[in-house]
Amino acid sequence: MSGMSGASQVFDRRAVRRHRDRAAATVDGVADILADAAERLLERLDDISLRFTRALDVGGRGFVAPLLQARGIETFSCDLSPAMAARAGAPAVVADEEFLPFGAEKFDLVVASLALHWVNDLPGALIQLRMALRPDGLLLASLPALGTLAELRTALTQAEAALSGGASPRVSPFPELRDCAALLQRAGFALPVADVDEISLAYADPLALLRDLRAAGESNAVALRDRRIPPRALFPAALAALPSHGGRNLVTLRLAILTGWAPAPSQPRPLPRGSAQSSLADFLERDR
Repeated sequence: MSGMSGASQVFDRRAVRRHRDRAAATVDGVADILADAAERLLERLDDISLRFTRALDVGGRGFVAPLLQARGIETFSCDLSPAMAARAGAPAVVADEEFLPFGAEKFDLVVASLALHWVNDLPGALIQLRMALRPDGLLLASLPALGTLAELRTALTQAEAALSGGASPRVSPFPELRDCAALLQRAGFALPVADVDEISLAYADPLALLRDLRAAGESNAVALRDRRIPPRALFPAALAALPSHGGRNLVTLRLAILTGWAPAPSQPRPLPRGSAQSSLADFLERDR
């Protein structure tokens, strides 16, 4: 997911588009989860005194744009899926996150809520989003980090290994949190920050977890996925192995929350190397 070139495609983008097209008719069934994720992301705006006037909603599935508009922000949306773009809740265009059609400095806020984790060239997509921002514009993004659906990944791997002696990728690879701020910095963002927000989900019926993933457009789109019909016993065995508490199966969404600013002359900058007036040794000596 980090820095994939055109010759190395981790994700099948045609499958991503198909899944999102299909999910446009079912995504309201997981509205609570997606709306919660969007609200948690936009809460970061409450701590910022700067007033934003023109925002781009990337892949918000109809849950982000209305929240931005409720804050009085003129909002435009884009989505890889035509069907999903049609339900964005704002003026929208169909656009691939890897080839955005927007000119330079068109927005002062870009929000990508759970929209960038199926992108092959994530640094390239972030560079394009940064270029679409005006100086001192803000990127707010969330994407699943390593640890998301770890329970499901482990259960599927172990069950498939027991049934067939091997395992194919059935859950998307996710980045480590420590890599996310570096990705922002690599893309040219100033003051990059990455922190984590966890959402715990409990299911009385473990099959509902798989239905929710499909309803949200999050079916497996890994390019090297096994396209054969899986063994009939695979999913019952894996779901039976999920951790449970109080009769409910537990899974975790571990969201990396990314914030980065388009560079501007007014932003604070680190002092030049070697410009310090005292050394750490001097400080420690004084502290004795």
